[in-house]
Amino acid sequence: MDLSEINTPSYIIDRLKIEENCRILKSIEDQTGCKILLALKGFAMFSLFPLIRKYLSGVSASGLHEAKLGSEYFNKEIHVYSPAFSNDEIDDLMPIADHLIFNSFNQWYRFKDSVISNSRKIKCGLRINPEYSEVDCEIYNPCSKGSRLGITLEHIIKNDISGISGFHFHSLCEQGADVLERTWNNFQNFFGNFLEKLDWINLGGGHHITQSNYDRHRLIHLLIKITKQYPKLKIYLEPGEAIALNAGCLVASVLDIVNNDINTAILDTSATAHMPDVLEMPYRPQIVGAGNPGELSNTYRLAGMSCLAGDVMGDYSFKNPLKIGDKIVFLDMAHYTMVKNTTFNGVRLPSISIYHSDQENNGNLQVVKKFSYLDYKNRLS
Repeated sequence: MDLSEINTPSYIIDRLKIEENCRILKSIEDQTGCKILLALKGFAMFSLFPLIRKYLSGVSASGLHEAKLGSEYFNKEIHVYSPAFSNDEIDDLMPIADHLIFNSFNQWYRFKDSVISNSRKIKCGLRINPEYSEVDCEIYNPCSKGSRLGITLEHIIKNDISGISGFHFHSLCEQGADVLERTWNNFQNFFGNFLEKLDWINLGGGHHITQSNYDRHRLIHLLIKITKQYPKLKIYLEPGEAIALNAGCLVASVLDIVNNDINTAILDTSATAHMPDVLEMPYRPQIVGAGNPGELSNTYRLAGMSCLAGDVMGDYSFKNPLKIGDKIVFLDMAHYTMVKNTTFNGVRLPSISIYHSDQENNGNLQVVKKFSYLDYKNRLS
């Protein structure tokens, strides 16, 4: 790929890598009978939905707008969960949702009659808090003490679940099949008595299934084991990251280099606006041709162009000194980037492109979206 032809900042998504990830997920479906959904909260690039829908069974949405996007462009199963629905949202969801998952008995009792009476026969579920998680980063731990996400066993026992056809839990974050297995064992110990009465179970997201070191054989064994034990139970998984893992990059340019005890390269992108997980997780993204500080001859702090003092991607070293106009390529920037972008400071949103790396298209780069002042203006009033 000729970086000189790329107008920055720009996300570039490798279509072939997306398809490779989807084929892996489809093979899990085929070998286990489970259904895998695209979690739109992680990756919602609808220009690629025609490709992804060939392999996956549907989408999971976190609310009305994601559900509408899935209905308009994916047109397969639509599962919707939100910490709380409003009356208007439920009314708009009922014509398009196949599964509605409620976060509390308050919500379930509030909407039960209208949803059950709907002619579409929507499948209703409850989000369960299994009170077990191995997530280290507290901001991403849905089972932390006092969590608002999901219903604990204490409340399940005290309430009537008639009309509920399935349970959903989500307590993983970028984790392997071993963590899912331990989570399932804990979940089954506490909620196993209810599973015989249900038609489906959603094991949530956070499964790093397409990561090279993920133990897919262990996952397959676990899913088959669950199916044998509960043959009536349809199993769903809803990874977002696994679909787009290692499938995209963010290309930025060096705008200036300043020095205040350390050389800082200011880029035409922003951690807080374009890759917020760098600050929220936090984590240090990999960059093509860069090493750790001091590893190569020239060390720089890479920083964004917003006014946030902490708009910093990290410290990196390069073989050659950076110059104004040089391109910086951040790796693994397809998931949880575009969906979390902001226009803070009016910083321009990165363009979105698809890289066709197959031989037939000979490395063709297709720009599918460019953003402008109007995208900033139209979010305001």
